[in-house]
Amino acid sequence: MRRARFSPRRFAAVLVKEVLQMLRDRITFAMMIGVPIMQLVLFGYAINNDPKHLSAALVAASQDRFTRAIVTTLENTGYYRFEHVTNSAKDADRLLARGAVSFVVIVPSDFSRRVVSGNRPQILIEADATDPAVSSDAISTLGTVAQTALSRALGTDALDTGPPGQLDIVVQKRYNPEGITQFNIVPGLLGVILQMTTVMLTAFAVTRETERGTMENLLALPASPLEIMLGKVVPALGIGAVQVFIVLTSAKLLFNVPFVGSLGLLLFGVFLFVLALIFLGYTISTFARTQMQAMQLTFFFFLPSLLLSGFMFPYRGMPLWAQWLGEIFPLTHFNRMIRSVMLKGADAQGVSGPLWALGAFALIFALAALLRFRRTLD
Repeated sequence: MRRARFSPRRFAAVLVKEVLQMLRDRITFAMMIGVPIMQLVLFGYAINNDPKHLSAALVAASQDRFTRAIVTTLENTGYYRFEHVTNSAKDADRLLARGAVSFVVIVPSDFSRRVVSGNRPQILIEADATDPAVSSDAISTLGTVAQTALSRALGTDALDTGPPGQLDIVVQKRYNPEGITQFNIVPGLLGVILQMTTVMLTAFAVTRETERGTMENLLALPASPLEIMLGKVVPALGIGAVQVFIVLTSAKLLFNVPFVGSLGLLLFGVFLFVLALIFLGYTISTFARTQMQAMQLTFFFFLPSLLLSGFMFPYRGMPLWAQWLGEIFPLTHFNRMIRSVMLKGADAQGVSGPLWALGAFALIFALAALLRFRRTLD
């Protein structure tokens, strides 16, 4: 059989057909346009490896001129933002454990007297080192900046090596004193693994039935939408439990990640997180017509979640609008919960905020999945 010559007309017809089909597939078209825009915005504006304006607490018995000079200078560096001023070291310690502040600056009650007498005053800085990238730059500039501020307040040369005014900065890195990156990455990695597997697994739940032509048989069952939905999502809980066991065991045996909190509290938080992800994936499956569309929709969720949750980049280094956007992702709250329990030994009260958020996500996604599935049945 003689092969037909290339025909521009036939080529144009096929080209037009493919373009029209691409435009009709709204999910694929949105992915081609939306993903590059999302990456440009997030990497260009939201990602910052040098966090600034970090929340800090000041513990000072008096607000003398030397203390005010040091605090003002620290704020002028752009790294510190003193949002809490207290006389109680215990209150400041609770703020640090809860993650409300990244630093606690403690000025002793005899600070001013020791400065005037030249008796080498000291300032204690407690830093939340669960994420080493957050505190490293701020701590590295601390000594020189504080000494310069004190020297100016005294009217002496900052380079003068003799008393009075020589300042000792005592830095105490809490929860991860050696600055080991794995202590921060591995707990968050559990959330990423659970998110990738459970959302995609359940996102294929309804679309698989449609593609295989078994949806009619499923609808013919004498079962309610809730029973069908639970029957599909419960196996994902079992898979999530296996993954949790593997990651936590590996974290302890391979990476020596400390576990100073309650295992029961941690597992409860993991359960809420997995439950929210399962219902989210099931909701996605009710919007997608094919498994390819379901995978594309999950990608729209994965990308901003990984970038804005504090897993890959410091959460406090992002601009305020990006931090607000990161609050809508369950992974953000899961990272706070698991790092607080494993590294800080937080109790239920200390992680009540993330637990309530995860519970709210699970409830909202469950209602959305049930309502969408009812419409699919209709």
